[in-house]
Amino acid sequence: MSLFKKLSRTNKVRWLFFGIATVAVLALTGMNIYSLYALRDSTVESAKESKKSQLEEFVSEVQYPLYRPFWGVNKLNTRQLEDSWESQGQFPEKFIEVVDEALSTSLFTDVYFSPGEVSGCNDPSLEVYSYEKTGKNFNPSVETPGIVCDGFGISQSRIRTNLDDWRWNSKVTFDSHRTMTLALIDLNDRRILGHLGFTINQEYLLNEYLPEKMKKQFGSADDSGIVVWLRDWVQDEILAGSDDNYTYDRDTYPIDLRQSFSSSFDDWTIHASFIDSPTVAASNISLQRNLIVLGFAVFVLFGALMFIFINAKRERELAERQAGFLANITHELKTPLAVMQAAGENIADGRVTDGERLKSYGDHIFTESVRLKKMIEKLLDAAKVDSQQTMAEQAPHQISNLVREFHEANQRYIEQKGFKFTFESDDQLPLVMIDPDHLDTILNNLVENAIKYSSDSKEIKLSVTSDKQKVTLQCTDSGLGIPKKSLGLIFDKFYRVENTMTAKTKGHGLGLSIVKKMVQLNNGQISVKSRPGKGSTFTITFPAFLQKGDEQTTHKTSTTNGVDVQNRKAIDDYVE
Repeated sequence: MSLFKKLSRTNKVRWLFFGIATVAVLALTGMNIYSLYALRDSTVESAKESKKSQLEEFVSEVQYPLYRPFWGVNKLNTRQLEDSWESQGQFPEKFIEVVDEALSTSLFTDVYFSPGEVSGCNDPSLEVYSYEKTGKNFNPSVETPGIVCDGFGISQSRIRTNLDDWRWNSKVTFDSHRTMTLALIDLNDRRILGHLGFTINQEYLLNEYLPEKMKKQFGSADDSGIVVWLRDWVQDEILAGSDDNYTYDRDTYPIDLRQSFSSSFDDWTIHASFIDSPTVAASNISLQRNLIVLGFAVFVLFGALMFIFINAKRERELAERQAGFLANITHELKTPLAVMQAAGENIADGRVTDGERLKSYGDHIFTESVRLKKMIEKLLDAAKVDSQQTMAEQAPHQISNLVREFHEANQRYIEQKGFKFTFESDDQLPLVMIDPDHLDTILNNLVENAIKYSSDSKEIKLSVTSDKQKVTLQCTDSGLGIPKKSLGLIFDKFYRVENTMTAKTKGHGLGLSIVKKMVQLNNGQISVKSRPGKGSTFTITFPAFLQKGDEQTTHKTSTTNGVDVQNRKAIDDYVE
């Protein structure tokens, strides 16, 4: 009892440590997977931030030539500009240089000036002046373009809203991509001196300037990992792209980043979509490789844990079965020895003199000695199997003849026990390389189990069939059957199905393990099908030695290798 308690405690500790190890493996695996994905996401996010900075840099580079000529305006005295205009009708040379520098960029085509807070577009009494590049002076405009008037109007509206808080002597306002208007401001009196309108060269901007800048900044999408489009969101039109091989399609290329032109081109937005960049692609490949290595490592580690646990569990079960076997075999060995000792003692003391009683005592001694011999032989068979000392003395045999002889030799004994014992066989079976003694042991153990584990329905059937490649031997009974959960264990040494019937039936759990080993020694395979309460069928297959149809060889072997029925032992020499 102490042994079973010790085994039970050991099993609980084993389960505890297995659970801890499993949780540790899963936790470490989860942490590693999280770390790998976090590293990948960090790399991707870093690449995304880099692309975002690249977009911002692109916008700055595009706008730089637009603003660059007017950076020096804040150093000019706007009151002097006003005085020069009122006295001479022209601006000072310093300011003219600013205008010429703006026109030299090719981004602007014409320049118009409207003095005062209200432009001449809204008041017919006021003049609007246009700049002549050759003469470097402003002259009254014969006809002011509508886009210039629109630019003046937008500039007037925006500067009025924050004129009181404005800190510079000029303010640039864009009418989308059509015009840029420069408002000149007198900060002392907080008033507008005039508006200078620059018309933007849209054809150059869209066809040369922006496409060239985009291709230079972003290059091929396959190399940079990003494709960029310039979109007019008002007109819902794509104006330019960084790579001509990629057509704007939000379903195919989802927009990952958007970048506006802040205060310049209000109607335009830059849309960017990430194509797998070399950095991101390398990160993804690295992630996949690491996950594969991690998965393999976890598989091996968890497999090792499972192997150790299952092996330990099997060792425990084997130890339990061995303990039960030792207790059972000790009892069964003592019983015949006790009977033989008591009978022999009575005879030796001379207390039994009657002939009938002497014969009865002698029968008891003989019966128990045979029973003891069978148990010892079975133990020896099991020991030989374990030590691999069992050798198969194989020879070509007609297996149906061997099974038929077994059936004829044991039919009477089995039928006396109330069983219906039948045998069926195909004609002209191929020969099989087999050890007849091993086959006899196999049949004895299978029939013995069928007899032991049958209750009301008592029927045992042996059958031999074949095809061209193999010969099949089946032993079928209508006994108690075997539970499904035990089918994979019945061939293990010391294993016995636990139920009320087996508890009352003597056995050691060795028979079927010996059967399986002897089948394997003869190059055969064994399987079992069973339904509780319906019986079991054990199927043994052996490879054919000669193909079916070689009638002459088959007939000769059948007659020369037959075993004399008179020399075979009855089944009661083997049944306990």
